[in-house]
Amino acid sequence: MKNTPFTEKHIALGAKMHEFAGYNMPIEYAGIIDEHLTVCNAVGVFDVSHMGEFWVKGPNALPFLQKITSNNVAALTPGKIQYSCFPNKEGGIVDDFLVYQYDPEKYLLVVNASNIQKDWDWCVANNTEGAILENSSDHIAQLAVQGPKAIEVLQKLTAINLSDIPYYTFKVGEFAGEKEVIISNTGYTGAGGFELYFYPEAAEKIWNAIFEVGADYGIKPIGLGARDTLRLEMGFCLYGNDLNDTTSPIEAGLGWITKFVDGKDFINRPALEKQKNEGVARRLIGFEMLDRGIPRQGYDLVNAEGEKIGTVTSGTMSPTRKIGIGMGYVKPEYTKIGAELLIDMRGRKLKVVVVKPPFRHS
Repeated sequence: MKNTPFTEKHIALGAKMHEFAGYNMPIEYAGIIDEHLTVCNAVGVFDVSHMGEFWVKGPNALPFLQKITSNNVAALTPGKIQYSCFPNKEGGIVDDFLVYQYDPEKYLLVVNASNIQKDWDWCVANNTEGAILENSSDHIAQLAVQGPKAIEVLQKLTAINLSDIPYYTFKVGEFAGEKEVIISNTGYTGAGGFELYFYPEAAEKIWNAIFEVGADYGIKPIGLGARDTLRLEMGFCLYGNDLNDTTSPIEAGLGWITKFVDGKDFINRPALEKQKNEGVARRLIGFEMLDRGIPRQGYDLVNAEGEKIGTVTSGTMSPTRKIGIGMGYVKPEYTKIGAELLIDMRGRKLKVVVVKPPFRHS
């Protein structure tokens, strides 16, 4: 197993550790519910150094990205970020990721930890434009500082006005005495906050500084368990659950990051455009349990007649709502908001209702 620059910190803090994407990662410290509510109400820190980072540079960077990604990279300006995906040639998704534009000839892609090698191979294999590619995944550490008090904590460590960094934008500058830190108004929690990218050599200094100034705000380290419940309460997709090599962005409700603009001839565009125009055989929905129960990935969704109409892709007990929530793919005729379906939990048929995420009510 690989370690992040913070692995020893997690162990010293008594974290429950487990392998994730080849890394030894903290799953929980004080407990998933406590950590989840800390992020919703105060501020928490996630070690996400296992994520992958690829640089795409040179005069052919934009043509390459326009071909390989679903979103319209030409719409970016320096300091802006875009959510996107790599469509594969069969209608599925290689991965979902973020695109950061430094300038028109320099971009940073932040990809999922479990897909780093697959994504890198995909980019290299499809780089007929001759863009300059650099895999810096092992040379960049990352912390996500999330929650309503994150901005107050982080502002104590930088002269950059964090209020001047809107959602899905970033700045690069000095943070906690370290130069060239990427300060990004992004996250996977829906609770607000920033993601920080820096050299691994600065990891301990930055971790200690954040926890020192955050002490008065109830700051806590947060594990991957709460990261999953937080993203699910927001209805954010997780690759490997709600997205994979066989789910199309149109099926997954990601038509908004699939741009059929003039001059953007991206991989598998004709098939995805046909799906958008003619419809798909299944769609991703959000649902809440009406009966008591916790939905889990792989459970069948069925109609009133007991016929299977879909499958749960993500599910949990919502820490803020105290009810079972989930997402799954079903036939299009069962996607109407308010529709009542059944979930087959090991032979027990329990009622669910289709809702539009987020599940967390602010």
